[in-house]
Amino acid sequence: MDGNAQNIKKWIVVYPVYINSKKTIAEGRRISVSKACENPTCAEIHDCCRHLKLLSAIEADKAYPRDFMQRGRVRVLLKKEDGTLFNPSISSRKELMIHVAELVPKHANRIKKQEPAPSSSAAAAGSSKQGKGGRKKR
Repeated sequence: MDGNAQNIKKWIVVYPVYINSKKTIAEGRRISVSKACENPTCAEIHDCCRHLKLLSAIEADKAYPRDFMQRGRVRVLLKKEDGTLFNPSISSRKELMIHVAELVPKHANRIKKQEPAPSSSAAAAGSSKQGKGGRKKR
């Protein structure tokens, strides 16, 4: 990174919870469910920020206070030192979250994972349910 690295404490913080469609507003989601994405990771958010030509850094040792089991957050720099935006289409924290949430489902890791999963998991789930008998009632 360039000379902004020492000012990382002033960068915007994005927790995966902020754009997770599986979470409620009370659990920490910051954008509407229709714009949010399902279970984003720090790595995906970081890659999406780099795709949007923004400086970003993963802080893996940090956790969201309301969901401290999920580790990690991403720090993002929206403006250069002279106050101009790195990406003119993203001027606020909210716009950043909406743009990142749009990009996460298109992430390379997501596309690979989703293709083989439905056929194998559906067959396994269907066959394991059959033949299980409960206890006999008296």
